[in-house]
Amino acid sequence: MSSQVRRVAVVAGARTPFCKAGGQLIRSSAVQLGVAAARETLMRAQIRPERVQQIVFGIVSPPVGAPNIAREIALAGAFPTGVPGFTISMACISSNQAIASAAESIALGKADVVLAGGAEVLSDVPIQFGRRFRDALFAASKARNAKERLKAFRGVKLGDLAPVAPAIAETSTGQTMGQSAEKMAKAFGIKREDQDKFAAQSHHRAGEAWKNKSISSRIAPVAVPRGKEVTIVTADDHPRPDTSVEKLAQLRPVFDRELGSVTAGNSSPLTDGASAVLLASEELARAEGWPILGLLRGYQFTAIDPFEHLLMGPVSAVASVLDQTGLALSDIGVIEMHEAFAAQVLANIHGLGSAKYCAEKLGRPAAVGEIDPTFINQWGGSISLGHPFGATGGRLVLQLLDQMAQKSAQFGLISACAAGGMGSAMIFERV
Repeated sequence: MSSQVRRVAVVAGARTPFCKAGGQLIRSSAVQLGVAAARETLMRAQIRPERVQQIVFGIVSPPVGAPNIAREIALAGAFPTGVPGFTISMACISSNQAIASAAESIALGKADVVLAGGAEVLSDVPIQFGRRFRDALFAASKARNAKERLKAFRGVKLGDLAPVAPAIAETSTGQTMGQSAEKMAKAFGIKREDQDKFAAQSHHRAGEAWKNKSISSRIAPVAVPRGKEVTIVTADDHPRPDTSVEKLAQLRPVFDRELGSVTAGNSSPLTDGASAVLLASEELARAEGWPILGLLRGYQFTAIDPFEHLLMGPVSAVASVLDQTGLALSDIGVIEMHEAFAAQVLANIHGLGSAKYCAEKLGRPAAVGEIDPTFINQWGGSISLGHPFGATGGRLVLQLLDQMAQKSAQFGLISACAAGGMGSAMIFERV
């Protein structure tokens, strides 16, 4: 292990198209999508798989047959069999933590090159049966003969055979994220019109970014079997550049049907996709002549009381990472903020710019800083591009670094909220 903390560089990255759950990628697995993103990353950087010493991937709902998708990606992706992999589950900031963990291995000298990222296939979420039927199945698996197997199912009713829908509410609070977003919108006075305006902005920008090929340069095509034919998926399928505030205003609230303002139109959709980022020590990257997209200057993961405002974690995370790096918001040239809900983004922007909120919740003498909602997410965000839970962090990083290069910005910031009241923030430097 190195006695000095080394600087960590991002040298390559790619992501698959982000497609609505139940859509074009419905027959793909998280491992397959992860392999597609990983292979494209190495191919574009012209770096051999043998150079990768570790793989770290994030996922929220792993497939039952492959809970450690990082290792499965190593085995299925033509990496040497000696490359270990471990998987992280940290809700919507899983790939953020995967990237941070990979960076720590490099910074401490445990590895020189690590592939990090995340994947999610919400088209294939594991479905459970009710407790009574599960108990019967378990008892039947232990039975020694047919009579005992039949006995195991005594008491099982027809209704017990119905599958149980995946839980979407917080274990701690019993509320869904959408309900929490509604709560935040009311608490911070965020109007429906402002939410729809932000959502429309996200779609318009995503459409423009796809039109001018800003996003397509990072896309890893995915081959999808359709009967005897194979379709190559090459683009996100959720951006609606033709939408408008007027069209979005026609949608009914989902989580509070009478007094609510959060709709399907100003929320991120359930999505399938994967992303990958290749990290290396700065010293090695320079010696090999690899492109340095950016250096990871700092990162913070924080948590707040989920019972109050579940999705306000980015405020404390951003404040902490700015303190860590000695920077101010005014130093940041590009900001990518995860859009779980328009209400969540606008609430966090309010919190960062409110001296009262920062004093009460963070114990700070002043506001962290003001952000214009039109300044962030210049190429669209999760509302328009989609949100595969485990992969969004990788998308944020790649989108940030590409914009920093385009604008010659020195510093860039990503932030994201997550279930459990958690928040993540990372700062990158262009050199």
